[in-house]
Amino acid sequence: MAKLLNVAGLAIGLLALVLQFSLTIPASMAAGRSLAGSVVFYFSYFTILTNILVVLAHAAALFGKPAFFARPGVRAGIAVAIAAVALIYWALLSAIWEPQGLFLLCDVLLHYVTPAIFVLWWLTAGADGSLSWRHIPLWLAYPVAYAVYVLLRAPIAGEVPYPFLDASVIGWPSVLFTLVGVALLFALLGRLALTADRLLGGRAAKTKKA
Repeated sequence: MAKLLNVAGLAIGLLALVLQFSLTIPASMAAGRSLAGSVVFYFSYFTILTNILVVLAHAAALFGKPAFFARPGVRAGIAVAIAAVALIYWALLSAIWEPQGLFLLCDVLLHYVTPAIFVLWWLTAGADGSLSWRHIPLWLAYPVAYAVYVLLRAPIAGEVPYPFLDASVIGWPSVLFTLVGVALLFALLGRLALTADRLLGGRAAKTKKA
């Protein structure tokens, strides 16, 4: 079951990322960006970055490399982040973004299918009971660093990847309110991950002893 989930997650994740890249770059250049600017635009999405981490974690589980992504704290943090991707998209973006055709396929794969596969894999095979409270601040550093990057890039690039981060349109109070909400969501998901790791990891250890 675990290997099947990893193979499916790796294959679907790679397919979705490559297909999204092949669709985004031409559309971005048609909108007036340069090739380099279009590539930066593609990699400026939290969804894309987190799905890349998911693919690397699946690869590490299957092949042992990159070894960094096989660490319990890292794969748990990726589970938290990709779960946040699905929830934030559903809550803040799904009602205002209506992709069609292959864009819709990528949308579903990157925001719902890959998160579901990875979280299910982590719950069934990735939790080992080794997590602690110190991991939550480490997991929070990822969205914080991303937010800093986006907000610093915004006045230079004249754009942001997500409308809820566009201070020029919705104002700084709304942006800051959203960022606090996202941080709280990550903290809550992190707390749930700790609980799941203790419960599931403990059961796995008892099963091995038996």
